[in-house]
Amino acid sequence: MKRGKKYVEAAKSYDKSAQFETAEAIAQVKKNATAKFDETIEAHIRTGCDGRHAEQQIRGAVVLPHGTGKAVKVLVFAKGAKADEATAAGADFVGADELIPRIQNDGWLDFDVVVATPDMMGVVGRLGRVLGPKGLMPNPKAGTVTMDVTKAVNDIKAGKIEYRLDKTNIIHVLIGKASFTEEQLADNFQTLMDAINKAKPSSLKGQYIKSISLAPTMGPGVKVNVAKVAQ
Repeated sequence: MKRGKKYVEAAKSYDKSAQFETAEAIAQVKKNATAKFDETIEAHIRTGCDGRHAEQQIRGAVVLPHGTGKAVKVLVFAKGAKADEATAAGADFVGADELIPRIQNDGWLDFDVVVATPDMMGVVGRLGRVLGPKGLMPNPKAGTVTMDVTKAVNDIKAGKIEYRLDKTNIIHVLIGKASFTEEQLADNFQTLMDAINKAKPSSLKGQYIKSISLAPTMGPGVKVNVAKVAQ
């Protein structure tokens, strides 16, 4: 892949093979964000888990103390009083069965997170082939299948993010924007790592967190010293 001039210059400015303390890594990754837009900063966490085993599947959610810097559109599947509750909480879209053809046939996906009350999961299940591959399927572990729709919507709007293993046993998750202060990014990163450390599968043998890198949308990544942030 051919890299842009700014990417190449940023990559030359530090030792890409070195592992940095969190504060140093964040300072460097902010320097690497040289695009004309406010780049997203992501953490890429390589684990020693084997996601083929159900007991080693990691999935959960955490509210970042300084939010994500992104405006998040929330769709809630609910009926009656719960639908009213979702609307009052600030959900962008609220509905039930009538939304199925719009998503299934018209390809409507103008939302970032889907929440559903448990009684609506039979309906939402019909959208599995559409929502599943895009990571939008509601899940109890992520707090998106719940009767407390007010809390779910409030948490998501406040900066709740979901983390999960991909097929290569890596967790990819955003921790904020390049415009955030170093302290805000450090707080968000530590909050994320605390949650992932707690999610360590009891059946796992060997090293849990193998490597961590932080990277802006358009710039090179920076390795974080695993020993200081992983338990």
